[in-house]
Amino acid sequence: MLRIYTGQNGHLTAIDGLPEAEALGALWLDLLNPTVEEVKLVKAHLAIDIPTRDEMAEIELSDRLYHEDGAEFMTITAVANIEGEDPVKAPVTFVIKGQTLVTVRHAEPKPFLIYAAKAQRTSGPPCTSGELVMLGLIEAIIDRAADTLERIGDEIDALSREIFRNTSPSASKKTRNLQSLVERIGRKGELLTKIQESLVSIARLVAYHSASDSTSWAVASSGRKLQKEIRQRIKLVQRDATFLSDHATFLSNKINFLLDATLGLINLEQNQIIKIFSVAAVVFLPPTLVASIYGMNFDAMPELKWLLGYPFALGLMVLSAVVPYLFFKRRGWL
Repeated sequence: MLRIYTGQNGHLTAIDGLPEAEALGALWLDLLNPTVEEVKLVKAHLAIDIPTRDEMAEIELSDRLYHEDGAEFMTITAVANIEGEDPVKAPVTFVIKGQTLVTVRHAEPKPFLIYAAKAQRTSGPPCTSGELVMLGLIEAIIDRAADTLERIGDEIDALSREIFRNTSPSASKKTRNLQSLVERIGRKGELLTKIQESLVSIARLVAYHSASDSTSWAVASSGRKLQKEIRQRIKLVQRDATFLSDHATFLSNKINFLLDATLGLINLEQNQIIKIFSVAAVVFLPPTLVASIYGMNFDAMPELKWLLGYPFALGLMVLSAVVPYLFFKRRGWL
């Protein structure tokens, strides 16, 4: 799918065809799961090579941030379906050539829809160049990441209360609850890892872009005032990305602590069960020994003809069980 936007009165306007975009001057060409024909159209329009899906997935820095054919290519890792059960990493490539921005992606992160809707309103953010569109998209991704980190932080606090204030009377039920908590903690940790990777990639993109000469056109077209505003927005985006990345690291450390604590509680529950079986075995071992002795078939056993022999054996078995129990109780092992 190819979505084309032009700039009119400082906001975006969606149009249908690329020929019309060439006449009006397209600011943003959005390629979502593009077909071969759409890639060829954009390539012919801007004289650039559009990276393939495999090329976008490369992790080398030289494959993600580079200049080619007079254009600046920058790839970040976004997170799609961030509120669903299975969030996925979605590489997004930004290509800036002149005043035109090309985005190449194979997923639909929600910030793209949010920004496109805002930018088409007259009260939305200013959109007079492809660079401003890119900054607006990155800001939307950062805002989305910040909201998600706030939600994860609240959920982590709820998990912490659930772990350390679990009052389930049944040991087996409590163990099952802790096992489900481990799964929930694992999902939170996986999402945090993806968000942190996205924020790190954004920080690298902003640092690379601010160090390049891609904004030099702004001086010639709109003067130094616009360039100063762009530089300020770039610094703000970089600061936000760095701060949120540090906050995601803090939450990851907290997740690891909760995971270790939960596994420790599970081990304690299992050890408690094993201790019960061990104590039971020790308590019933002396009565078993007494019963085994008096169960032997020897002729010369005085207790066999004794009238009180049977009650004596039973009492001895009870006594041999009570004495170890009281000993363990006194030592605090029970």
